[in-house]
Amino acid sequence: MKFEEKFLLVSVFAALLAACTASGGEQTFAPQFPDENGGTVKSSGSNGSSSSADPESSSGAVEDSAWASLVEWAEIPATSLTRGTATYSISKFEITTTEVTRDVYTRVMGDAPQQANEGEDFPVENVNWYQAVLFCNAYSKLLGRDTAYVYTSVGDESYLKDLVINYSTKGAIRLPTENEWEVAARGGTTSTYYWGVEEAKNYAYYAQSKGPVAVGQYLPNEYGLYDMGGNVAEWVNDWYGTYENKDKENPTGADNGTSRVVRGGGWSDKASALASSERDKKAPLYKGHTLGFRIARSAK
Repeated sequence: MKFEEKFLLVSVFAALLAACTASGGEQTFAPQFPDENGGTVKSSGSNGSSSSADPESSSGAVEDSAWASLVEWAEIPATSLTRGTATYSISKFEITTTEVTRDVYTRVMGDAPQQANEGEDFPVENVNWYQAVLFCNAYSKLLGRDTAYVYTSVGDESYLKDLVINYSTKGAIRLPTENEWEVAARGGTTSTYYWGVEEAKNYAYYAQSKGPVAVGQYLPNEYGLYDMGGNVAEWVNDWYGTYENKDKENPTGADNGTSRVVRGGGWSDKASALASSERDKKAPLYKGHTLGFRIARSAK
């Protein structure tokens, strides 16, 4: 072999070795998203959940990740709700201080559906329940967490086949349950509205005709949560059904149904829709410019 050929081979080998050494101390993972044309979930197996051997499931890089700063969390203390003669006990959990914004949604998912008004700090809307769920899973993975939602494939309009919600996955991003949402909205109050007898217009954006506004423009509740009434109504996890009249711990709603619960009222609603206990329902494939979501996670 000629000297020039040997020198070239040695140079290539050295370059490859240097590249491997430089990347050994830091691993990066490109986000993987579901196949919107009906394929199975990528990067997490056919069941939509990261395996325990997947480096994305490790928790070591969660808190110092740049992704962690996308949203602000509030810790909601353990408490209970009285429904008729039943007591629902709710464990401590965390929920975002604002609705998910268009900027955050786009950063996580790559793009966003058509919106009513321009503005990156406006709440994302015109998303169906499944799209909100896919956001939760995608954000969990970007944070290095396992996912709360497990499914076999994605169909038209982001419909998720064989969906199961795993509430035991600590730190996984998910939608709040209906009862978690109400506990958070009340902010420790028992009044009809979390602002008591003060003027609603200071706390909520409602009875309007021109679409949502930027999040966090009105006074928060006692837990520091903004827009729990008005701006956009919010998807929660539960199927819509009759409340069980017996004591429950961390209830998750009906086992099945045709509609998911919607809470909080939106920018076009009357004040009565903003009451902390008020509930609405929509088919999970429904999209509307008055409907968005915020996210939650079980306490660490």
